[in-house]
Amino acid sequence: MELPVLQSERLTLRPLSDEDIEALLPAVYIDGIREWWGDTSDPDYQREGFRNDGSAFAIYVDEAIAGWLAFHEETEPDYRQVALDIMLLPHHQGQGLGPEALRTAIRWFIDDRGHHRFTIDPSVENERAIAAYGAIGFKPVGILRKSERAPEGHWRDGLLMDLLADELE
Repeated sequence: MELPVLQSERLTLRPLSDEDIEALLPAVYIDGIREWWGDTSDPDYQREGFRNDGSAFAIYVDEAIAGWLAFHEETEPDYRQVALDIMLLPHHQGQGLGPEALRTAIRWFIDDRGHHRFTIDPSVENERAIAAYGAIGFKPVGILRKSERAPEGHWRDGLLMDLLADELE
């Protein structure tokens, strides 16, 4: 699927390019991202993770890269839904840009792709992300026990959150 360019009031979502990946790669080593990112020992592995099999947007603010928004789209008619993931560079955090990027993508998935359900699964320790997702209507569903490996190597729990199309704020 070829991704469109999506525009909101303050940001643009563009199909992720190799140049975007190279610009984002150093961010996985920065405090504010590193602790949520996982193993960063292999840059090529990180590049593939950013590519997300072609299902990712670069987030731009004022023509500068601000982050990354990836998705997994389930298109089976009886199970249509989208799982989302997002990362913002630290100097773009705390300004409501993450929720704005998610709203923009979710509206596209609803209006153009016919989806009605969305999930996201931050670490239970990532209070900032949980609050941001809750601000647009995501609700906690349950705990995903030991679902992701932390950068230090231990397993930590994730919080499964979901959002139905009519709940988007």
